[in-house]
Amino acid sequence: MSYNNQRKIIIIAFSLIPVVLLFTFAYLPVINMFKYSFTNWNGYSDHYKWVGFKNYKTIFTDPKYFTVFKVSLYYFVATFVQMGLALYFATILSFKVRAKNFFKGVLFFPSLLNGVAIGFIFLFFFKPDGTLDTILKFLGLSSLSQGWLLNPNIINISLAGASIWRYMGFNFIIFLGAISSVGKDVYEASDIDGANKWHQFRHIIIPSIKRIVQLNLILGISGAISAFDIPYIMTGGSNGSNTFVIQTVDVAFKYSKLGLASAMAVVLLFIVVIVTVIQNMLSKKED
Repeated sequence: MSYNNQRKIIIIAFSLIPVVLLFTFAYLPVINMFKYSFTNWNGYSDHYKWVGFKNYKTIFTDPKYFTVFKVSLYYFVATFVQMGLALYFATILSFKVRAKNFFKGVLFFPSLLNGVAIGFIFLFFFKPDGTLDTILKFLGLSSLSQGWLLNPNIINISLAGASIWRYMGFNFIIFLGAISSVGKDVYEASDIDGANKWHQFRHIIIPSIKRIVQLNLILGISGAISAFDIPYIMTGGSNGSNTFVIQTVDVAFKYSKLGLASAMAVVLLFIVVIVTVIQNMLSKKED
């Protein structure tokens, strides 16, 4: 056997293993998810019945399932808030600021924590007579104390606030890295032309990191739709805080409706794909 043939066999052998693993653990489950979404499978029975688009009709017509989309709006708004804060702090700390390394560490630290740990931290933070109520009482604002996780009108605002604290550090470090890649000569030239910090931000920083902003926006919107760990740990979806993913998990494993849960997962997948496609189309249009 020639050297070239041996080389081809080795390349194919090493390439075949990751392809098989990728198909087995990534593409095959997705294919089965699409298949089960058209059935009434309960997750453990050997037999199931094909129900066509009944599961999808249930998702968009039954208020019990459709109203969870409203909860995603809170996280959707929180996405823009935390991205705005991340960009603001990244811009400030990209210039000369005292103790900026300390502030970088403080802002990035929440991203290093586990989601479960953050859930328990904010569970204590928002509980009655907890950290937040104690701070308000110390400031003489005890009248503002609320049942932060008990009042259905504000519970999702509280949970979205916890998500802002958790994810802002990740976006902050991405923005900071992108801003730091801008050459110093560009800033020096703008200083000579009499540009202030706002002009530099508007005409240098924003155009230079536009792609990064768009990428983080896609990730943020996808994360808003698929919010799970923070609300699940803190409330379990009670008091009107049930998100689409929590509802999907409950339908699948609490009520044994794997067919309906698969349809919900397919809907979530299509929402993420549509958001990504729209964002890419807008980016190409701008170019």
